[in-house]
Amino acid sequence: MITWQCIPFSQLTTQQLYELLRLRTDVFVVEQTCPYPELDGKDTVNGVHHLLGYKDAKLVACARLLPQGVTYDNVSIGRVATRLSARGDGLGHQLLTQALLQTERLFPSQTIDIGAQEHLEKYYEQHGFKRISEMYLEDDIPHIDMRLEKQ
Repeated sequence: MITWQCIPFSQLTTQQLYELLRLRTDVFVVEQTCPYPELDGKDTVNGVHHLLGYKDAKLVACARLLPQGVTYDNVSIGRVATRLSARGDGLGHQLLTQALLQTERLFPSQTIDIGAQEHLEKYYEQHGFKRISEMYLEDDIPHIDMRLEKQ
């Protein structure tokens, strides 16, 4: 059973912040062997919320929910990550489902844009996203932009 919390940056405890940054670094920097600027300045922007998923009091999943104009012209979801040891039982789909529910709560009926790693295109398509760009390299990893129309 996963316990979900959706919290603006200003309300994260120091422990939550540490666990969040560690999970994202473990996944995006260490696991993917991709040194890149994980701290991009968007976490602290007004209106950004952090979705945290806990299992047995351990952070196992996270995503960042951003208002329009921060990353894209539309609302966006980013930094979608699950702990390696927690994968294989559908946690990624639970995470994205929760992210979409919370995004709808925070930004009702707004179109959502994402920058997805290209190999995850089918995963995001299962949640209604459609590809809207050609492949591009971001930190030497193939990415595509995708959109979930809400209007």
